[in-house]
Amino acid sequence: MSKTATSKVLHLINGEFYAGAERVQDLLAMQLERCGFQVEFACLKNGIFAEKRQSKGSKLYPFPMRSRGDLLLGHRLAQLVREQGHRLIHSHTPRTALLGNVAARLAGVPLVHHVHSPSERDTESGFRNVRNALIEKISLRGASKLIVVSASLEKYLADRGFAAERICQVPNGVPVSAQLRMKFVPGQELALGMVALFRPRKGVEVLLDAMARLQAMNVPVNLHAVGPFETPEYERSVLELTRRLGLEKSVTWAGFTSDVFAEFRRMHVFVLPSLFGEGMPMVLLEAMAAGLPVVSTRVEGIPQVVRDGQDGLLAEPADPQGLAGALLRFARGEVDCEAMGDSGWHRQRENFSDVSMAASVAAVYREVLGS
Repeated sequence: MSKTATSKVLHLINGEFYAGAERVQDLLAMQLERCGFQVEFACLKNGIFAEKRQSKGSKLYPFPMRSRGDLLLGHRLAQLVREQGHRLIHSHTPRTALLGNVAARLAGVPLVHHVHSPSERDTESGFRNVRNALIEKISLRGASKLIVVSASLEKYLADRGFAAERICQVPNGVPVSAQLRMKFVPGQELALGMVALFRPRKGVEVLLDAMARLQAMNVPVNLHAVGPFETPEYERSVLELTRRLGLEKSVTWAGFTSDVFAEFRRMHVFVLPSLFGEGMPMVLLEAMAAGLPVVSTRVEGIPQVVRDGQDGLLAEPADPQGLAGALLRFARGEVDCEAMGDSGWHRQRENFSDVSMAASVAAVYREVLGS
């Protein structure tokens, strides 16, 4: 049911990337207005979110941090909250939780925090993970409500001592779509697709290894890889691996796009070979919304989305042989590409839409605000 926005909410975000968590923030900004809430953003880092977001109607305030410990920014954010009449602050990362806690206390408004991935397993740097987990645990003591995107993250917070009544599970959601996949006939070249902010934990090296194994078996396969690399150094490493495996002619690196649904038209099967750190990947939901069958890994929130053998196939993380085996079943027609794609398409529409996600977040806001 559509409503006129009556309450302003400030979302604190990092802002340097436009990946899964940023997609959640963008969609919430577009859908929460119909639930009675007007979203505005404060970005703590310079980056592409301001340019790439679709929610252009939402105000965005740049608040770049001068250093990692720039807590004085919390005072400036509190002033913004008071001046603009925000009734609630919503943070999304350990960094924004730290500043959001300061700003919320100073401005006298509640803080809601959104956990998109486990901070203890979010990067390849053990030191950074420990630091972020500590910052998050300290900062979240002041949060009125903790939103998690999957059951695995609900357990993650509970295991760290957060009371169950403070935790609310709100699965991610994306817009529903028409089915966009290409029709696959066993025996033709299998067109794989992957969309990501390419960084080590996404496991693209495992996928390249699996593709090389398939080609050694004379199974024709190609990859359409969409998204930017996290760093130039990592990009050089992956491109060198592609060359060493003899896959240069089999892989297209398409770069960043704001229209992932257009890219899905180039794919038979969507692959996300994540190694760790996945709360509930938005890109899996988007692939399912496009009617693509999925091959992914048994990592944290992924099995909550993809039912093995129904919406796609799941392999163990960091197992190129197992991943190759799953892809081979599609290539040989041992599993029905169309039936699995249809199953995931219906599942996304029924359980993981952007409308249902926003309605659930709005319910958390109303509970916190007592309205």
